[in-house]
Amino acid sequence: MANTYAVIGDPIDHSLSPNIHNAAFRQLGLDHTYIAYRIPVGELSAGIGALKKIKISGFNVTIPHKIEMMKFLDEMDTTCKVIGAVNTVLNEDGKLKGYNTDMIGFLDPIKKRNLTIKDSQVMLLGAGGAARAIVTAMVKEKAHKITIVNRTLENANKLAEFAKKIGGNVDVVSLQEANELISEHKFIINSTSIGMKDEPSPISTDSINENSIIYDIVYQPMNTDLIKKSKEMGATVIYGYEMLLSQAACSFEIWHKTEAPYDVMKKALLGGV
Repeated sequence: MANTYAVIGDPIDHSLSPNIHNAAFRQLGLDHTYIAYRIPVGELSAGIGALKKIKISGFNVTIPHKIEMMKFLDEMDTTCKVIGAVNTVLNEDGKLKGYNTDMIGFLDPIKKRNLTIKDSQVMLLGAGGAARAIVTAMVKEKAHKITIVNRTLENANKLAEFAKKIGGNVDVVSLQEANELISEHKFIINSTSIGMKDEPSPISTDSINENSIIYDIVYQPMNTDLIKKSKEMGATVIYGYEMLLSQAACSFEIWHKTEAPYDVMKKALLGGV
């Protein structure tokens, strides 16, 4: 039976999700379609109504709807509740079930490399939606300490409060301080959008070394300035596209109850980046 899936958000034309999922459908001989559907801010209610009318089987949720979408769910998983955002929805006969695959998507590339988070020092740049999922993941994996660096101190403090509430050991520092503390951190994670427009790295890369693990969640371009410079310093790098792929595979498995064809999805993504 032919089913339709979508990704909703605004802007949406640059989404790589249709490519990834449609390649997976072709590989598995599934007669499904995955489309990008633009829903502007303030029009979510009408947009969801339209998706229900066409009996959408499932959809991904991106900026700016990941928090507001929770109001329209009939059920949600625990991760959604903790993080306070949803990015994957399953439609079961008109009942909308919400999931958040950000945490699994983020952790998967770290686990694939057999890297240990337990007892490590983590520096996190940014305090937006993705940062909450990353903090949740790091607390769950028992990181020793998370240092939050963000331009707006107020947002960094809010994220720190959230981290403490779920049992994390956190610290908030300014960018100046962060640059001096880099070598003390095993993981350095960029959860901001800095790098998307080929900007210079958000932090100084001078003290990054072969013991550093640099994870940049920006996936276009693949080699951000932070990634390029970190590679030159001999660091282990994790690319943003890996998180995107793991999230896509995760959504795929929620909707289709079958293992996602990861390598085909990867090829579709990297061919399209």
